[in-house]
Amino acid sequence: MGIPLTGNSIDRDGGTARNRFSPGNPFGWTARVLDALALAAAAAAVAAVSPTSSPTGQVPGEPLEWSAGYSLVVLLLFQLRGMYKAPMRLELTEALRQIVSATAVAAVLTMAARVLSTNEAYVAAETVRHWVAVVPLLVAGRAAVLLTEAHRRRVGAGGRRTLVVGAGVVGRLTARRLLSDRALGLVPVGFVDDDPREATDETAELAVHPWDDFDDVVREQDIEHVIIAFSGAEHPRLIALARRAWELGVRVSVVPRLFELEGERAETEHLGGLPLVGLRPADRQGWQFRLKYALDRVVAAGLLVLLTPVLLLAAAAVRLTIGGPVLFRQPRVGRDGVAFEMLKLRTLRDAPDGYEADAEWASTELGGEPVAGYAPLETRVNRVTHFLRRSAIDELPQLWNVVRGEMSLVGPRPERLPYAERFQEHIYRYGDRHRVKSGLTGLAQVQGLRGQTSLPERVEWDNHYIENWSHWLDVKILLKTPPALAAALIAALREEPAAVASPQVLPLAEGETSS
Repeated sequence: MGIPLTGNSIDRDGGTARNRFSPGNPFGWTARVLDALALAAAAAAVAAVSPTSSPTGQVPGEPLEWSAGYSLVVLLLFQLRGMYKAPMRLELTEALRQIVSATAVAAVLTMAARVLSTNEAYVAAETVRHWVAVVPLLVAGRAAVLLTEAHRRRVGAGGRRTLVVGAGVVGRLTARRLLSDRALGLVPVGFVDDDPREATDETAELAVHPWDDFDDVVREQDIEHVIIAFSGAEHPRLIALARRAWELGVRVSVVPRLFELEGERAETEHLGGLPLVGLRPADRQGWQFRLKYALDRVVAAGLLVLLTPVLLLAAAAVRLTIGGPVLFRQPRVGRDGVAFEMLKLRTLRDAPDGYEADAEWASTELGGEPVAGYAPLETRVNRVTHFLRRSAIDELPQLWNVVRGEMSLVGPRPERLPYAERFQEHIYRYGDRHRVKSGLTGLAQVQGLRGQTSLPERVEWDNHYIENWSHWLDVKILLKTPPALAAALIAALREEPAAVASPQVLPLAEGETSS
C-alpha cells in the first residue's frame, strides 16, 4: 500500500483512536506504587521520630495533613516532569537528579504554604527533616523500577519493535547501536528503503522492505516505533511517511542532519514554520572549565592521600612479582595535541625490540595497516599484574598527572604519540577529542569501551562528552566509574587461571597497552 501525502487528523502526540504508544505501562504503574509507598513510609518515619532538640526548645513532628500535602505535591511534580514514562536510557544518576530537584521544589512550596497559612514555628526544620527522609526511599524505589525495566528489555519483554527508514550508513549504524544495547528498549526488526546499502554486519539479517509496503509492514510486524535516518527519499515523501506513522499510532524519531554537532544545548526558534536550531557548544576557555580543572587538582590531591595504602600495596606487588622499577612512564597526547609523560604502575614484562602489546588491535583500527610486531598480552602478565590491570589500580598514579594539571579526572583517555598521529589520519574526528584535557576516566570508558575496543565508537563518545559537557555530566561519569570497574574486575576474577602466567620476577617492560 502506498503512503499518501495527506492524512487524517492527528493529535499533538501523534496518535489516533488506535494509539499503541502505551499498550501497557508497567514502568509507570510500578513507579507510582513504589513512590506512594516511599512517601507514606517517610511520613510515618518522621511522625514516629521524637521531637528534635534545638537551642530554643523542641522541634515538633510535622502535622499529618501537611505530610500528606507534601506527598501529593511530589507525586504531581513527578507526573508533570514525565517521570512515569520509561526513558530510553535507564540511568539511576539521572533519576537521582530528578528526584532531588522535584522533592526540593515540593518542600519549598509546602513550606511556603505553611508559613503563609499558619505562621507556625519550626516549619523549615520539619520540612527539611521530611525531605531528608523522603529522598533515599524514593531513590531506592526508582532503582528497583529501573533494574526491573532493564531486565524486561534484555529478555525482550519491554522493547518496542522498531522500523528504521533508510538502510544507508547512518540507518545501519542506528540499527547496529540498538542491537548492541537492548536496554535502550528499541528493537530493530527491519528497514524501509528502495535503494539499500549492502551490509556485512549484524544488520544484514534484518529485512529490507520496499517503501510502498510501509503500511503492511507496520501492521504485520506490530511496529511501535519508526526512526527516520538518512534516506535518499525526497523530502515530501519522508514527511508523508512520518504523518502516516502517526496515523497508525506509531512513535516517530528522526536522526538529524549534522548530528555530530547536535547536542543537549540545542535551542529551537521558529521563523514562521521554519525551525532554526541554535547550537551552543561548551566554552572550553570559559570559567566553568577553569573551575573544572581547579576542582580536578583538589580532588585528585585528596584521593592520592586517601589511596596511599592501596598504591603502596600495589607497588609492593609489582616489585615482588616483576621487579623494578615500579612506575611506567610513557609520552601521551593531551590537550591541543601537546605531549606529556603519563604515569602508570608497570604491569607487563618486556617484549622483543620493536614489538607492541596491542599492535594487532591498532592495525585493525587502521584498516589492516601494519603497525609493529605483536606480543601476545597473556605472555607478558601474571595473575597479580592482570588483576591490577583489570581493576584499573595500575592507572592510579595518573592522579599525580591530574594534580600537575596535565590531565583531568574526566575526559578522553590519552593515546601514545605514534598511534595518535596515525589514528588522526584514519579515524573520523579523532583529532577533535584533543580539545580538552585527557581524563583518568571518561564517557567511553563507563560505556564499556576500555582497552582493545572499537576506536571509532570511543571517539564518538569522547566528542559527545566534549560537546555536551557540564559539571553534572562529570559527576555522572564519576559515579558510574566504580560500577564499571567492578564489572571488569568480576570478569577478570572469572577468567581461567591458565590465561595468565604465575607470579615471578620478570625484567623491565618496554611497552604498555592502550588505555
